[in-house]
Amino acid sequence: MAHAPQPDTTGAPDTTGAPGITGAPRAPGAPRASRASASFVRFVVFGGGVGLASSAAVALLAGLLPFALANALVTIVSTVLATELHARFTFAAGLRPATGRCPLRCGLRHHLQSAGTAAAAFSVTTLAMLVLHAIEGTPGLAVEQTVYLSASGLAGVGRFLALRLYVFATAPEQRPVPVSVDLHRSPTRRESLTTAS
Repeated sequence: MAHAPQPDTTGAPDTTGAPGITGAPRAPGAPRASRASASFVRFVVFGGGVGLASSAAVALLAGLLPFALANALVTIVSTVLATELHARFTFAAGLRPATGRCPLRCGLRHHLQSAGTAAAAFSVTTLAMLVLHAIEGTPGLAVEQTVYLSASGLAGVGRFLALRLYVFATAPEQRPVPVSVDLHRSPTRRESLTTAS
């Protein structure tokens, strides 16, 4: 003889996320993981796009200015641009403009922190190449590219995490606390007296 399922009176939320069950929330972490993946794709697209535009701009400006000056100018502008794009679109930080007339969303603190992460990423790739050349005097092109791209990838992931978790971190979402009512609990003597009066 089959018994009807008893209602859950423990108050614990159902996190199974089973399909077909109305009102069953998804497993915790799944939406957050998908948001992080989407942010990482936008980070690569915007960062890569700014990087490609920067290399073209340096090549154009190098004909008019000394290379060091052209590279410095483009690096500053591209870092500011990438920071703004990441704030507005990659992480959707929801920042208001720094001042009433300034079109920039990020304040000086965000730009300095973002520049710090870019400098750290540059240091990682430079250190990787220095170590490679210290170990092997004349490495082949394939080895150099493998080391450089591996270091760049590692530095990029580190920069993404630093921007997401520190520079553009937002307050965690406030979730309602489930309220449980125990229907099988008998009222205490004090509750019975209060109800009777």
